Amino acid sequence: MGSDDSGDSTAAAGEKSEQNPFGVKEDAPLEVVIFNGGYGEDYAKAHEAMYNEKWPKAKITHSATQEISKTLQPRFVDGSPPDVVNNSGAGQIDQGGLVSQGALTDLTALLDAPSLDVPGKKVRDTLLPGVVDVGSYDGKFYVLNISYTTYGIWYSTKLFADKGWTYPKTWDEHIALCRTIKAAGTAPWTYAGKHPRYMSWPVIATAIKFGGLDVAKNIDNLEPNAWKSDAMKASADAWYQIVKDGFILPGTPGLDHVQSQTAWCQGKAAFISCGSWLENEQKAVTPAGFNMAVAPTPSLGASDKLPFEAVRGTASEPFIVPAKAKNVPGGLEYFRTMLSMKGAKDFTGKVSALSVVAGSADGATLGPGLTSVVKALEASGTNGFNWVYQNYYRKLERELVDAACGEFFSGRTTPAEFLEQCQKGADSIAKDTSIKKYKRA
Repeated sequence: MGSDDSGDSTAAAGEKSEQNPFGVKEDAPLEVVIFNGGYGEDYAKAHEAMYNEKWPKAKITHSATQEISKTLQPRFVDGSPPDVVNNSGAGQIDQGGLVSQGALTDLTALLDAPSLDVPGKKVRDTLLPGVVDVGSYDGKFYVLNISYTTYGIWYSTKLFADKGWTYPKTWDEHIALCRTIKAAGTAPWTYAGKHPRYMSWPVIATAIKFGGLDVAKNIDNLEPNAWKSDAMKASADAWYQIVKDGFILPGTPGLDHVQSQTAWCQGKAAFISCGSWLENEQKAVTPAGFNMAVAPTPSLGASDKLPFEAVRGTASEPFIVPAKAKNVPGGLEYFRTMLSMKGAKDFTGKVSALSVVAGSADGATLGPGLTSVVKALEASGTNGFNWVYQNYYRKLERELVDAACGEFFSGRTTPAEFLEQCQKGADSIAKDTSIKKYKRA
């Protein structure tokens, strides 16, 4: 598994040296395919230009698509994948499946290479905590996530200030505020109705804060009844209140992520669940002075294992180098370019998102949303948490949990039925011998 398995990549190999740790052949072409989603493609074009500064003889072929799997799956099958793939979006290729098929290059050499522009440090020493973990399968590093994403509940600080509302720290305060918001003629909530898994994020986050980190680990490891733990039951019961009390914007189940986020930006709803790509994704329609901000999920009660300030933070926006890429050394060098301080700062400036390179946002002028993200991560400190089952088993989140959330938040199932549906999905993955299983320590 890894680049040694690729029969084609040796043709693109050059002499290895301290300045050229992967042995890039200076005139070897490089093909880069980018997911054209919330971050767009301009940041990638800038990284490609940086690559060409060092390797001016290399012809770079750039393309962007919203359908990564549909576009590239056939090329993985016939052995002619691109050199660099931004495997992201709703149509991403199942990464756990790619790993189990030996279709990805082991990126450990990238981690051990010297940073392009941070003297005296290896690439791994420049990364934020958790970046390697979230991209590793069975102890090997296959997926580089370049953005550090914070997930939480988003609201307009301007709207709240104008109305005299205060963001709630407890669940009781949240429900009380939802009543106030609804009485004022605004829907308390909306969500990505066509991608309802967005609402699984606050449900799981609430459960982890209530029951502790084992809640996430048990879900990741497909433990029996992990979805029906006491913590998950308490969280589902709480979130059911926004359904049964009519706190969700009418028509939300028919909206996609952009439509629901736009309705939120228009002030039709007060809260929305999303990751920190939201500010960039909505920049074209966000009103001046809207001042979006992210906040943690409210605490269920005094017995919560984690404090209110704890938020989910993780590396996201995955990049891979296929094992059968024609220019594996060039793919690794492109990653080293993205992870340079110059590349990371440019990424943050272009897409209003944090890079996984530590310190790359220092001194940058950040929008209100990203400023709130930095503050949320600082307040969360060592209490941050994450889960990775969606990386191991894409189908579980994208199809099974997604469908369960759709039924639940549309009011068609009870909390117990919702969790049962999620558990059935997890059990089906656990019993499927054709799916390789991964263990989170």
